[in-house]
Amino acid sequence: MGVRRWIEGWPVYRQWTRHDPTGHGAAAQSRVSANLTPRTAGADKVVKSICPYCAVGCGQNVYVQNGAVTQIEGDPDSPVSRGRLCPKGSASLQLTTGSAREHHVLYRRPHGTKWERLDLDTAMDMIAERTIASRAKGWQWEVDGARTRRTLGFASLGGATLDNEENYLIKKLFTALGAMQIENQARV
Repeated sequence: MGVRRWIEGWPVYRQWTRHDPTGHGAAAQSRVSANLTPRTAGADKVVKSICPYCAVGCGQNVYVQNGAVTQIEGDPDSPVSRGRLCPKGSASLQLTTGSAREHHVLYRRPHGTKWERLDLDTAMDMIAERTIASRAKGWQWEVDGARTRRTLGFASLGGATLDNEENYLIKKLFTALGAMQIENQARV
């Protein structure tokens, strides 16, 4: 009796006796896997998103339960990735729930050795002040007699995860500020 039960539990035997020769159906399930529930079963809602890692823009389904992200999977409705994610995209849950995620601004003063916390308003004011000062210090009205109205005091290097609209707005901003060096990592 024990041998027969062992043979009937064998996946190849189940494939042929249950008319599942490819082993994609119930024949491939064990008793343990038949009782498993998906990690997404308890989600209150599913939010469509895009993977933040590269310029491909793979679609993601973000599963939320009680206001917290519980799982991130590939979006099968995405024409870009058709439900597939690379290893980095598959691990993107840690971006929201990982213990190494920072939830506040950190600043290290020039020649400093320690990071200090800043509130967002203070950090944004520091960025604005430094941008204005760099622009004023590096402003060029003319170069070799030709009117330029530009600054070489700062530059912009966009990330690969920015979409066309974001890149367009960044280009407009830095051009309006007079910057000359405006580049994007996705094109490099």
